[in-house]
Amino acid sequence: MTSHNDQPSPMTFTAAPALSGSVAVPGDKSISHRSLMLSALAVGESRVEGLLEGEDVLATAAAMRAMGADIQRDDDGIWHIHGVGVGGLLQPQEALDMGNSGTSTRLLMGLVASHGITATFVGDASLSKRPMARVTEPLSRVGASFTTSPGDRLPLTMTGACPAVPLDYTLPVASAQVKSAILLAGLNTPGITRVVEPIPTRDHSERMLKGFGADLEVEVQADGTRIITLKGEAELKPQNIVVPGDPSSAAFPMVAALLVPGSQVTIANVGLNATRAGLIDLLREMGGSIEIINAREVGGEPVGDLVVTASALNGVEPDLARAPSMIDEYPVAFVAAAFAHGRSIFRGLDELRVKESDRIATMATGLRAIGVTVEELEDGIIIEGSGGQPLPGGGPIATRLDHRIAMSFAVAGLVSRDGVTIDDMRPVATSFPTFTTLLQTLGAIA
Repeated sequence: MTSHNDQPSPMTFTAAPALSGSVAVPGDKSISHRSLMLSALAVGESRVEGLLEGEDVLATAAAMRAMGADIQRDDDGIWHIHGVGVGGLLQPQEALDMGNSGTSTRLLMGLVASHGITATFVGDASLSKRPMARVTEPLSRVGASFTTSPGDRLPLTMTGACPAVPLDYTLPVASAQVKSAILLAGLNTPGITRVVEPIPTRDHSERMLKGFGADLEVEVQADGTRIITLKGEAELKPQNIVVPGDPSSAAFPMVAALLVPGSQVTIANVGLNATRAGLIDLLREMGGSIEIINAREVGGEPVGDLVVTASALNGVEPDLARAPSMIDEYPVAFVAAAFAHGRSIFRGLDELRVKESDRIATMATGLRAIGVTVEELEDGIIIEGSGGQPLPGGGPIATRLDHRIAMSFAVAGLVSRDGVTIDDMRPVATSFPTFTTLLQTLGAIA
């Protein structure tokens, strides 16, 4: 994991010629995590193709192995998972090392909550700063017990309840991770688990649970509130899954192609789930040319190829309701705004304060360091665009062990006068191990 290699790996990204070509981004991280977890709870063999083989997902695979699943990767890159069945998770013999992955940690806590086992979760320095109360609080209500480090942080030891108590829970904040943790706990809980979601978040868990045969229903009310009900003590059936390209990873070549003059880039096989596609909508509102071709459905998920052409962008003040559909893409959206004509105002982003880093503060500091005029707000940021002019550049940018911060400033370097230096590119391996290779393929790096 990132924390186990002690030497930072700085890198400078400099002005790029026009980008061109067709590339594919790694498999969707959210779907990759869930495909391993649900396959490990099905009886029989599931096959997963296109799995993201970054450190976060490999941490999930290692944890499911530690709890009894047989997980193998063949030479063709296809993963074979023989599951233990719902209720069949075994007591792990050692602490589960989650590295940098908040998603793995919170979702696996949901799984363990309704099994009669005890598990200890540990992580790297970045993950160990992230609060877990939003998950431990509802999971305590199903009967799980927790011993946490100060501030409800890792290292954390939990003991599941078997039988667990079915939960009827209204999400206080929009969080796909909290929703998913409660639904996963509900799989091995007798009775009906019910989650009320006032603001819709990514729905990969619901789609995949249905695909594996869980008895799950989603009711959408007139005001957009989603009520998700899951019948417990489920029997999951093995599946063959093809993981689409991760829209959060596609965000980086997409913004780079819009900003580097003369560029045209095709990004193949990108997941276009409406709960994840907010950045595409935002960039189009700003004037970005993004065409979706070859739209199709793969494994219950909408997929397409994106053709992105360099465009003059305008400042924007996006609707607050869009935040959940692009929460991980805001750092690179801030970079796009830095090159736009006019001012951009982003609000309603409290969630960014508790990601791998405080992404509002870290981005504001970094943008100032490369010549952008920004004002940090309690729940967002105001960015004065350069009107399409290259930014001065600079650095090294303090990325705070945050992969998305590192990649966002790498994109900024491609349209800078003097280049942008990233203090440490190691964290990029958690989600996008082929990031610099992909930029080379497009002609960005000599």
